[in-house]
This record gives sequence, structure tokens and C-alpha cells, in this order.
Amino acid sequence: MKKVTLFLIFIAIFTACGQSNKKAEQVITDPDIVSVYYFHGKQRCKTCIAVGDVARETVEKAFANNNNVRFVEINTSEKANEALVEKYEVTWNALIIAKGENAVEITDQAFATAVENPQALENLIKDEVSKRLE
Repeated sequence: MKKVTLFLIFIAIFTACGQSNKKAEQVITDPDIVSVYYFHGKQRCKTCIAVGDVARETVEKAFANNNNVRFVEINTSEKANEALVEKYEVTWNALIIAKGENAVEITDQAFATAVENPQALENLIKDEVSKRLE
């Protein structure tokens, strides 16, 4: 009985970060578009939600007039997103900024700053997107 309980607790903790509304078929990697990809699982914790919110809001505000920048939320647990998850080798949650094959993963910085210092994450996203727009 203890093993079953521990297994269920492990599963609950392991899946405690995810939800999405975008499908992979909507996400075609375009060499002219800078995509800010936010990958997450089925359920999300406070920090996961903050990373996604800061990333989305930054793109919507800072690049509102630029059709070459987009925010894309990817639920890693959906079968339709499998190809993109594999392409970027996402195993958990991730924040990746990409233009064609020029990609940078800023997941560690995102999770370290999203809750306590969202301005730092916003600045990092703006900088990385701007580099890829040059």
C-alpha cells in the first residue's frame, strides 16, 4: 500500500506543472519569425504560470506592432505538439526564443526571476528577441 501511495504522490508532483490552447499545427517554424515558445505540461505551478504570463505580456506589449514576433504556448502533454517538443528536446518546462535555427533557451533565468523579479525576465526576453530581429 505504501508503494502505491508513494507512486501516486510522485505522479502528482511530477505532473504538477501544465495547460495550453495552441496546437502544433498552428506552430510552423518560419525563418523570418521570432517565436517565443513557452512549453509546459498539463498542470502548472505558480512559477510556471508566471513565466508564461510574463513572456506573453512582454511579447504583446513590447512587440505589438511587429508581425515578425509571436508568443506561442505549447502544452507538452498534447500529442499534436510532439514534433516541436522533440525538435527543442523539451523534457519538462521551457522558455525558448527562436528564429529559424537560431534559438536560445532561457528557462533557468525565467524560473529564477518570473515571480520575484519579472522585470528582469521581461528585459531578457526583449534583448533576446531584439538580437534575432537584427
